[in-house]
Amino acid sequence: MSSHHIVREKQEPALLVLGIDNFEEELLGQLLEWSPTVITTPDTAEKLNSFGIKIDWIITDDDGAVFTQSDVRLIAAGNSNITQAALKFLTINNYPAVNVITDDLELSDFLPYADKINLVIFNAQQKIYPVTSGFSKWKPADEQIELLSPTRALKYIGLLDKGQNRYQTTVDGFFTLNFDEPFLLIAETLN
Repeated sequence: MSSHHIVREKQEPALLVLGIDNFEEELLGQLLEWSPTVITTPDTAEKLNSFGIKIDWIITDDDGAVFTQSDVRLIAAGNSNITQAALKFLTINNYPAVNVITDDLELSDFLPYADKINLVIFNAQQKIYPVTSGFSKWKPADEQIELLSPTRALKYIGLLDKGQNRYQTTVDGFFTLNFDEPFLLIAETLN
């Protein structure tokens, strides 16, 4: 007996690939498992094409650019940088979520969109995402959590402060963060 899954457009997070030099192929395969909308840059498009990955959109202002795949559509960056152009496109087109793979992390590019789209950023060996106050997550003991945005009046449960905005889970179980800001960016180490 087989099961059939119907994936509706925009049901799965889009995949924005800004750089893939430091990313594990196995994790890339997991992010591509449900055929997300793939958005990338001209340079990264060639690398993705060499892996046999179908690209839906390329962010470029070069109308005459030639790509090896057919049916690739273009997103003009215009006055925005590439990251912001892609995130603007996704939010305008009502994508609820996006996974981002990047080699060069500029958090300031993502901050204006952190409350507009469910955002997960993969950079080197980190998974970065915004959380709201009251966030709670189960993690094994001795896992590392890093706060990437400034906060005042942080309260936490299940974490040990290691200094420099780094924390470690104390036991197998839930940790909880409470704070005054609209959101915080946190980073987990990828295993």
